[in-house]
Amino acid sequence: MKRNSVASQLLPWLIPLIIIILWQIASSLTWISSNVLPAPLAVVSAGVELFESGELMTNLTISLYRATVGFVIGGGIGFILGLLTGLSKTCRLLLDSTIQMIRNIPHLALIPLVIAWFGIDEVSKIFLVAIGVMFPVYVNTLHGIIGVDSDLIEMGKIYQLSKWQLYTNIIFPSALPSILVGIRYALGVMWTTLIVAETIASDSGIGYMAMNAREFMQMDVIVLSILLYAILGKISDLIAKYFEDITLAWRDL
Repeated sequence: MKRNSVASQLLPWLIPLIIIILWQIASSLTWISSNVLPAPLAVVSAGVELFESGELMTNLTISLYRATVGFVIGGGIGFILGLLTGLSKTCRLLLDSTIQMIRNIPHLALIPLVIAWFGIDEVSKIFLVAIGVMFPVYVNTLHGIIGVDSDLIEMGKIYQLSKWQLYTNIIFPSALPSILVGIRYALGVMWTTLIVAETIASDSGIGYMAMNAREFMQMDVIVLSILLYAILGKISDLIAKYFEDITLAWRDL
């Protein structure tokens, strides 16, 4: 049992490890030019150098701050709107159509307008992340609530549960799987939005570090920045999955 558990944890990392090994071998045999794609060891070396200078941690901290604040604001707004439209038919008729129209506007197309409003300060990046995160959380929260089995709600009414008890004991637990899917999807949107925002209009962060490296053709730093985004995305997804396993443990009973 324990052996299977260890294998299940290691297996997802097998393909990335094989790719890195093949990448290093191809670079060592000069099959891949360092001007096109530097070797993994060169990327690690660049990371160590930037870490020792303090530049890496500074930019990493700034990017994490932008991502976290934007996610909390956008996710919170999306969740509240999803609750309102899901629990109230009047709110759904009033708000959902407008929200869906706004959702169909690519939020990254707002970058010129956001820069005109907020400049390239922190507010612009946080605003874009919040907008990008809000809609996946909203849609999945709404879908989860309106998808609750009507028989369960009817059973709750038969047992004379109050509206609050009906929500906490039946509606929210039933909608939670859909809400968590929205959160996991929103985390991916969060990093995608931040990458674009930091490479187009920023003077700090991982994206800025990559664009600054491009000016000096530092391919190892550019690749390092891309890998950092991938690692951060993977870590955030693992955290979300961990909370999903905890909150939905009842499914395995």
